[in-house]
Amino acid sequence: MSDITDRLRRHSWRSVIGKSPRSVAGQVFVLQVALVAALVLCAVLALVLQSERDTGTEARRRSIAVAQTFAHSPGVLQALSTPNPSKILQPLTEAGRKAAGVDFIVVMDTHGIRYTHPIPSKIGKRFVGQIGPSLAGKVYTESVHGPLGHEEQATVPIDDTHGKVVALVSAGMKVKNVTHEVNRQLPLILTAGAAALVVSTGGTALVGRRLRRQTHSLAPDEMTRMYEHHDTVLHSVREGVLIVGADGRLLLVNDEARRLLELPVEAEGEHVCALAGLDPEFVDLLLSGREATDEVLFAGDRLLAVNIRPTDRAGCPSGTVVTLRDTTELQALSGRAEVAKERLKLLYDAGLGVGTTLDVERTGDELARVAVPRFADFVTVDLADAVLHGEEPAATATDMRRIAVHGVRDDHPLYEKDRLIDFLPITPQARGYGSGRSELVTDLSTAEDWQAQDPRRTREILDYGIQSLIVAPIRARGVVLGMANFYRAKRDPFDEEDLSLAEELVARAAVSIDNARRYAREHALAVTLQRSLLPRALPEQSALDVGYRYLPAQSGVSGDWFDVIPLPGSRVALVVGDVVGHGLHAAATMGRLRTAVHNFSTLDLPPDELLGHLDDLVGRIDQDEADAEAAGEIAGATCLYAIYDPVTRRCTMARAGHLAPAVVHPDGSVTFADLPAGPPLGIGGMPFQTAEFELAEGTELVLYTDGLIEDRARDLDVGMELLGQALAGHPGRAPDASCQAVLDELLPGRPTDDVALLIARTHTLTPDQVAEWDVPADPAAVSDMRLAVSAKLDEWGLAELGFATELVLSELITNAIRYGGAPIRVRLIRDRTLICEVADGSNTSPHLRYAATTDEGGRGLFLVSQMTERWGVRYSPQGKVIWAEQALP
Repeated sequence: MSDITDRLRRHSWRSVIGKSPRSVAGQVFVLQVALVAALVLCAVLALVLQSERDTGTEARRRSIAVAQTFAHSPGVLQALSTPNPSKILQPLTEAGRKAAGVDFIVVMDTHGIRYTHPIPSKIGKRFVGQIGPSLAGKVYTESVHGPLGHEEQATVPIDDTHGKVVALVSAGMKVKNVTHEVNRQLPLILTAGAAALVVSTGGTALVGRRLRRQTHSLAPDEMTRMYEHHDTVLHSVREGVLIVGADGRLLLVNDEARRLLELPVEAEGEHVCALAGLDPEFVDLLLSGREATDEVLFAGDRLLAVNIRPTDRAGCPSGTVVTLRDTTELQALSGRAEVAKERLKLLYDAGLGVGTTLDVERTGDELARVAVPRFADFVTVDLADAVLHGEEPAATATDMRRIAVHGVRDDHPLYEKDRLIDFLPITPQARGYGSGRSELVTDLSTAEDWQAQDPRRTREILDYGIQSLIVAPIRARGVVLGMANFYRAKRDPFDEEDLSLAEELVARAAVSIDNARRYAREHALAVTLQRSLLPRALPEQSALDVGYRYLPAQSGVSGDWFDVIPLPGSRVALVVGDVVGHGLHAAATMGRLRTAVHNFSTLDLPPDELLGHLDDLVGRIDQDEADAEAAGEIAGATCLYAIYDPVTRRCTMARAGHLAPAVVHPDGSVTFADLPAGPPLGIGGMPFQTAEFELAEGTELVLYTDGLIEDRARDLDVGMELLGQALAGHPGRAPDASCQAVLDELLPGRPTDDVALLIARTHTLTPDQVAEWDVPADPAAVSDMRLAVSAKLDEWGLAELGFATELVLSELITNAIRYGGAPIRVRLIRDRTLICEVADGSNTSPHLRYAATTDEGGRGLFLVSQMTERWGVRYSPQGKVIWAEQALP
């Protein structure tokens, strides 16, 4: 009923134009406007047609008058009798045409041949039109398409003095000029029609406005439907409706209101004060005239929600509309709804606050804290001890570690955190752990199975006031990881609905705990694998003092690695690399690349060739990956490989997509090596370039991975600048101290990516540790070299190595003279071992073999391998070098 009243009010102020034509007023308005518009349109059309007819008649009348006037003009007959009538008549017709306002005057003979025409070229040609009627003495009008276009013309005869037709005159106008005259009259005609339409529409609007007010802008079917269903709607709704007039009389009451207020059938028309049974407070509210929204009042044993609104808006009669709702049952449900709302809020908060980290103990503590005090007074979380180490839990509730305890008070008698507990099989905890189902203990004082676990402590718990318990197993992927214990003290005990809520809370935490357990296991495996693949201790060598640091990422492991590899000739190789990606796959790939670098370095390859072989290996790793997801984890790697020679102080290096090393000079200044940047490993197709530098003794090489200088909060250039600042100005600082200083400066917190840092300070072998000789390509020079080497060994105090050294050098020099090429050089290096090197200009490599008993040669290299610790061959741009090492006494 209130909806219908509001609708009636809204329609009262709508304009006629904006009203839907479905209403009665709208339909009448549209019909009247259409009728007026049709009448005005017909009138305008009739005026236009009349104007066209009058204008055409006027054009013909004027043409006849002009033609007759010219036919009877003086001098026309005399001009026709002359030899050249056109000479006289053409000027006369043009002057007459302009003066009379017609478009042409044509004089012709009785055969229709023109003497005159506005277009001179048409003179002498036949006239377009009928001349027969005019030859008979009649005036003839017609419409033709002549030389000037569509024309209206009149033709009259010219008689001589005897009444004989001797010539004809035709005058006329073009039709478009006649139409132009009509068009000049159209604005006046249309203006009059528009004015008539506006006046008629205005009158129609006034009539429609009055009709609209009387019908409330309703369509006929709407009016019929409204009145047909008025009583049905009013008396069927489950909401009481009253309409009270300004004088306090009850104008309308529906069936629901009559039932709620227990009013008699004849209540309509009575004053509300005269109605028996109404509460005085309710009567005062009805007569107050004020608005009310969901005010609660008693009507007998019912609790009613009352809404009151005035009816005197938009010109309606004064009074009030009252609606009533029975809220007695709703009040009983509101308490349960509030409880359900609190539980939903608790679950929502648990979804946000539990499992924020991949930490098992942290997740258990979050579960305990979110449930206290909103659901329980005390909460404990127990997990199988194996779960804390990332392993699968045991089958029984033994070795349970308490990881979280939280309550409304701290002086509770429950088992403390970190305690290892063995629950008896008859306890609710053990039963719930074994079955995977929750256990509800409403009254702990009567639960003998619970008290059997620890009688003394359970008595303390009861005395403390704890009286109800829920044991909810923490279950994920079908495996029970532990249990959560919810306790209540001195309030309503847990019920079945609380049991469901506890299970829901624990289910949300169980997934996070299981994820944390699996992450802890995988992280431990990955870290163990990665650390096992990194060097545990640096090898002994004399060329470099080395300090290093490796920091794993905050979460997960990566593929960063470094290495220090001694090479023949007291040289040392420095390696730093970074595999793209994280996790076990990256760590395993890092181990494969590190092993490959060791293997390639034994071949004593130059840096660019070694990186080329490493690039092929990474490409094959990508191709061999059968698992698409695993293959996506490897898109390549970066690497920097440098070889330092302490004899020549030369450092040769190449890089594959890696950051350039920093160079700390002996004076403390820092630069970054100008090293060509090759593509990352695994890309393929591009060669690597080598750069060679001469380093003063005491120079530091700083090799690092991008995790040291790259960060989300700063650019790469900023990180390199910070690295240079951290290294500069400390020429005497040890490499290990420099490593720590760099980390303190660039990584104040735990890094988000793995960091590998290697700082190596160069040393140089003194001249008295190296001896070199040029050897002529003559077998007789071998004996001279034995004497020179023996003397140098005596000088170094290594005379006891003389026999073996002479034998080795004799074999190597003889092979160089016989199979190699000039120049031949011999070099002895006294370092941690005695190193003998024979260099020649040939690239032919000797091979160790077993000589048969009948062979005359082939035993030289076998003797070399037996007399030395190790030997080998390395190649250089000038040829090759065969070397052998002996341990010092």
